[in-house]
Formats: sequence, C-alpha cells, structure tokens
Amino acid sequence: MQLSFHGLRALVTGAGKGIGRDTAKALHASGARVVAVTRTQADLDSLCQECPGVEPICVDLGDWAATERALHDVGPVDLLVNNAAVALMQPFLEITKEVFDRSLHVNLRSVIQVSQIVARGMVARGVPGSIVNVSSMVAHIPFPTIGVYSSTKGAMTMLTKVMALELGPHKIRVNSVNPTVVLTAMGQQVMDNPEMARQLKERHPLRKFAEVEDVVNSILFLLSDCSAATTGSGIMVDAGYLAS
Repeated sequence: MQLSFHGLRALVTGAGKGIGRDTAKALHASGARVVAVTRTQADLDSLCQECPGVEPICVDLGDWAATERALHDVGPVDLLVNNAAVALMQPFLEITKEVFDRSLHVNLRSVIQVSQIVARGMVARGVPGSIVNVSSMVAHIPFPTIGVYSSTKGAMTMLTKVMALELGPHKIRVNSVNPTVVLTAMGQQVMDNPEMARQLKERHPLRKFAEVEDVVNSILFLLSDCSAATTGSGIMVDAGYLAS
C-alpha cells in the first residue's frame, strides 16, 4: 500500500519486533518521523541502523512510572500505534496473579497511559490525529490457555470504542486491527504445535494465517486519510475465521 505520511510524526509501541517493527519501518519509508518505543535496547539499535532518523525510546510499558518519565516530553505526535503486548499462556485453573498483572499492565493499561499522553498533546495543539490499537481475533472468540491474553484484547475492543466516542469531537480517530495468528515470533507459539496449527489453519476459509504485511497494511489504512470517516471500528485480518 503506497501512502504518504510526510510531515507527520508517528509513535509505535512494541516497535522492536514483529508487527510493531514492520509498522515503524513502513511509516518511516512513507515519510513519517517515527518514535519507536520498546523495552529491548538491542532491537532499537538494529531498527535505528535500518531506518536512520528513527527516535528510539527504551522503556518497559508495564511500568507506569517509567513510562511516564520516558514519554512525558515526547513532543507532538500525530499518529499512534499501540502494539506492545505479551502473550503469556496458562490454563484457566493455573492462572497466576503475576501473569494476570503483567498481561493487564502491558496489553491494556499501557494503551490507556500512552494514548492519554499522545491525545492530550493533540487536543492542546488543536490538531486531528489517528490512533490504532493492535488487538486480536481472540477478542471475539475463545481459545484454551490464553484466557488472560484474550481478556485484555476483549477489553481493548470496548476501550477503542470509548476512546473513539470521547476523542471524536477533537477530530481524533481511534480504531483497531484484529489479526488471526500472525507469522511472528509470538505467533510461533502456535506453529510449535504442528497438529494444532494444521487444525486451526483448516478452520480459516482462506486456509492460511496472516502475514505481518497484511496487518501493517490495515494499520496504515486506518492511520491515513483514506479512512477519514472510520472510527470506533475494528478491521478483522483473520483470513475469514469469524465468518466460518
């Protein structure tokens, strides 16, 4: 997808790997000034080598105080992609407080905190903006052992709608993308079980999982003026899974 983001500044969380990294690279290639946020310095270093001019911020978004310190003076941001997430798998009867708290803090609480920081800046400047939350198809359907992860993504669905409702009068759009299994390091947890992967893939009408590029293209569309009348919505990048 060929879109131009020249003159705009974008912040991407979870920019070190997978969907976040490819989103940061695509925005950079499309002319945006990119602020890349992730918790692993080595990932930021390699991203900056690939994309000169990217502004790196190394912080664990699960830490509220550290995030506030890292982003409080981040400067003007026009586009935000809330991508950072952890997928910690535990059967329901074995869910621990540590896994629940870590998942909630990274997958959901950080979306609220980072979006507040960015949106307050947009409102103060009186400029329109676009926010995309990276969710999942498991916000809508259950799978075993990922109850906590699914719950955070289900909550993100309603959070996206509330953000769209409250920020809309300020010309700030908020949407989500909801992918199926994506062939990233995180998605490899599914591929490590060949039989489970085969059965799951066969339930997709397109008989495939999503490529990172499929998700990135949907994110770019929602960030761009091509979706100027779209807010509070979610794009399913699920190879038709929810239609089956």
